[in-house]
Amino acid sequence: MNQQKLQEILLKVEKPARYIGGEYNTPPMRKGESVRAAICFADIYEIAMSNLGIQILYDILNSHPSIVCERCFTPWPDFAKELQKGNIPLFSLETRTPLAHFDILGFSCQYELSFTNVLFMLDLAGIPFYAKDRDEQFPLIIAGGPCMANPEPIADFFDLIVIGDGEEAFLEIALLAEQYKDNRQALLEKASEIQGVYVPSLCTFENGVCVTSVKKAVVADLTSAPYPKKPLVPNIQVVHDRLMLELFRGCWAGCRFCQAGFYYRPIRCREQGKLIDMAQVLIANTGREELGLSSLSSGDYPNIEELVKSITELAEPQGVKVQLPSLRLDSFDIELTKGARLSGLTFAPEAGTQRLRDVINKNITDQDIKKTMAAAFSQGYKTIKLYFMLGLPTESYQDIDGIADMVSLIRELYIEKRKDKRIKINVSANIFIPKPFTPFQWVAQIDKKEALNRCLYLKEKLRPIAGVRFSYSDNRVAELEAVMARGDRALAKVILAAYRNGCVFDGWSEHFNAKGWEHAFSETGIKIEDYIRERTTDELLPWDFIDIGVSKKYLAKEYKRALLGQTTPSCKYKCIGCGADKFAPCQGISV
Repeated sequence: MNQQKLQEILLKVEKPARYIGGEYNTPPMRKGESVRAAICFADIYEIAMSNLGIQILYDILNSHPSIVCERCFTPWPDFAKELQKGNIPLFSLETRTPLAHFDILGFSCQYELSFTNVLFMLDLAGIPFYAKDRDEQFPLIIAGGPCMANPEPIADFFDLIVIGDGEEAFLEIALLAEQYKDNRQALLEKASEIQGVYVPSLCTFENGVCVTSVKKAVVADLTSAPYPKKPLVPNIQVVHDRLMLELFRGCWAGCRFCQAGFYYRPIRCREQGKLIDMAQVLIANTGREELGLSSLSSGDYPNIEELVKSITELAEPQGVKVQLPSLRLDSFDIELTKGARLSGLTFAPEAGTQRLRDVINKNITDQDIKKTMAAAFSQGYKTIKLYFMLGLPTESYQDIDGIADMVSLIRELYIEKRKDKRIKINVSANIFIPKPFTPFQWVAQIDKKEALNRCLYLKEKLRPIAGVRFSYSDNRVAELEAVMARGDRALAKVILAAYRNGCVFDGWSEHFNAKGWEHAFSETGIKIEDYIRERTTDELLPWDFIDIGVSKKYLAKEYKRALLGQTTPSCKYKCIGCGADKFAPCQGISV
């Protein structure tokens, strides 16, 4: 792209640093490589550059001698408007190459309402939406990320979809692209043999559902897996503005609502010595001021206290703070937060009563809550953030009352402990969404009217409690996410219609276009009710063709136990036979 033209555009838009590239640690964009790839993220720079997966894939591809990898993120509407006005195709950050000139475009889809952003980027790049309309003159379009647990709603837009861990599969695809540049069909057929790679155009259907089995990709040995030694340092402040150190993948807890906890099994840990070495290298190569320990439940890492102590002793003399993410209430330890910034602590009780916590297998008790809060207050914390879900299976209004009771109890504990009333409690409530590969994948999503009623009910219950701020998710967004999460191929028509109705950045509250989505469903004749309904456990589901290791039989058993209010213990100390260890050994306390 013409440098002068770019400068003219940058002067007109918000946060021009989103589009200039050139970050510290950017590798040389070598000339003459066999394969040119671009990692695309279906959201803005600040979110994309907070994503660890992007950094890992970028490093892996650029480390290979025959591949060069660049990046492109969804431009904010102001920049996109300038591109359209100037008839300029969407381009990469590193060399400002139009996306249509790459061999591979790999899209990371982190949440369901980013699907229209993918179409937005393809449109800006001048690339046809549907895979069937693209031949060898266009890049190979690949999808990956958490939303690919059920890729069917957007499968028709992609040539290939990576399900599970992307490190090894994406590199194998890139090397195939080098070999089969002029034969798209042969490339697709060869790629379908790679574990974790789904080729929608080669799928066999029965009764409208894909039945071609695909095993998810799994990085078996996380300790020896590639990890960026020189991650890119963003040009501007990003959402998670810190270094990221991934401790492990998966989760032992078995919360029945949590897709990630089942989808990313088996649990694989990085060895403690490796993590300490990685921390030292990351600090030396970036100059960042904060290091985050990242996992689904970092407090559950074996010997976490020893790890935090070792990394803190390494980091603090260099002016780097160690940051833990939100902790499970039953894994909180006062030693973990000693010396941390006293800005606040975040916990996720999820439900307000013991009965409902048993249903969802959130194995924390009222005593855990009291003990943890007392410990936090003894350290001087005066701001607590609590996450809950509304609309959980079997939830009653008594369970919602329990949330208000818990918040009131926490405030009273603080006053008793600190002899002070100036506590701040931020309560956030999200609408429960039944996700594939969880024991609740069969339950109905509560309709958006009832979802709003429950949010407003809780708001009134919390109103009399001093020091409480309450926020809740948009019930219309939750309904759409539920539709997309458990959808099938028919939804591609809805997504395209929604995009043509102006739906872009719908994950952002100020851009959510409810009317555009309503018209999309109306225009295509597809009914929301067909997707948020209850399913039977013997029903063939759109995502059943994917083998994540955890068996459908096990999930059905957990669903039954949930309805009976029976809990299942953590698998950290004893295997409970979910089936995930078929891909790799599941690691517990012995690590």
